[in-house]
This record gives sequence, structure tokens and C-alpha cells, in this order.
Amino acid sequence: MAESVRIDKWLWAARFFKTRSLAAQAVDGGKVQLNGARIKRARALKAGDRLQIHKGGYEFLIQVLLLSERRGTAKVAQSLYQESAQSIDRRAALNEQHKLAAATTPHPHRKPDKKARRQLRGMKW
Repeated sequence: MAESVRIDKWLWAARFFKTRSLAAQAVDGGKVQLNGARIKRARALKAGDRLQIHKGGYEFLIQVLLLSERRGTAKVAQSLYQESAQSIDRRAALNEQHKLAAATTPHPHRKPDKKARRQLRGMKW
């Protein structure tokens, strides 16, 4: 294993982002913080560093355990970091809120027919 790895490579290898360019965009956009500070994509990451990752409305607070430049299986990727219990609880609570909001939103059982579409169009204008 290497002593240090670029942060965008590590985020990709740890499967937080699907491509390395998406990881780099997130770092450049300020969505990833290293030890509480904003960083650049070429910043070297070391074991023991703490990352705060904002992705899709969720926040991950993790500690880097191992370094890797290669993207492996999901099981290997999960062994690269340890997520804090507080972070897991917050994401679970937010996920529950999303489920409740989706359950209370009315969804039609079928597609509106021609008459219903006309009525909807009439309500909009």
C-alpha cells in the first residue's frame, strides 16, 4: 500500500463516486473537506485523516483507515474507511424522512385520460 494517495483517486477507489472526474468535481466544488478544511483534488490523503463528504443531500463523516489507488469490490472499498456512528444515525434519520415524505405525496393510480388532461390543463391556465 502507498503512504499517500490523491484524494480524488481515493474517493473513487472507496466507491463514494462512480468516476474519478466526479470525485474531482466534488472536491473542487467544496463538497469534500479534509480535517475540517477545504482542499484541492491533488491533496495527498494519509491513513487517519478525517473526511466530511456531502453527496446527494447526505453527509458522510469518515476516518480513512487504508489507502488504495485501485477500485475494488464493495467489500474491499468499505474496509478503506470507518464511518462515525453519528453520521450513520443522521443518514438513517434523513432516509426515514424521505420515505415518509414520499408516502404522504399523492400518486395517481393510473395515467390521466383525455378528459382529465384537459381539466388539468384548464386548472394550470
